[in-house]
Amino acid sequence: MKIVIASDIHGSAYYAQKVKDAFEREGGELLVILGDVYNPGPRNPISADYAPMKVADILNSLKDNLLVIKGNCDSEVDTLISEFDFSDFSQIFVDGLKITLTHGHKFNKDNMPANAGDIMCYGHFHTGFITQVGKTVVANAGSVSLPKDGTPSSYLTLDNSVLSLKDIDGKVIDCRTIEK
Repeated sequence: MKIVIASDIHGSAYYAQKVKDAFEREGGELLVILGDVYNPGPRNPISADYAPMKVADILNSLKDNLLVIKGNCDSEVDTLISEFDFSDFSQIFVDGLKITLTHGHKFNKDNMPANAGDIMCYGHFHTGFITQVGKTVVANAGSVSLPKDGTPSSYLTLDNSVLSLKDIDGKVIDCRTIEK
């Protein structure tokens, strides 16, 4: 199963469309959004083409292939425009791998949950990377709309045990083969 994982859209219809385009270009079967879907939050600037209702329309069109994790900027009112659920976190099993999906404001590479599994993916910090913490490959999807520290707008893919960090246009930044 090919999974596309993005985070921190923060209400940008432009970047929500870029995520949808990446999902379609990649031939994804599951799109995971790791939180901060509609709201910018108090410390972030308003993103390009800020239009939460358009973001909802774009993501609602993908609802049958969508798993959304609640971020620290997501609120109960966001569910009123969403035709999908927000989960606090999720653990899924794909191709024999246990994958933990979280936003990152609680669990991250510096605060790992017990039994994180083979892979843990999160966002929140707006900086994409792939690293190893103990036996777990840890990846941050970065932010599609508001990347920080000179990192590009980015997302992750998981396909046949290969986890890749890509810029918004699909160019591979880093990748790691996950040992089963």
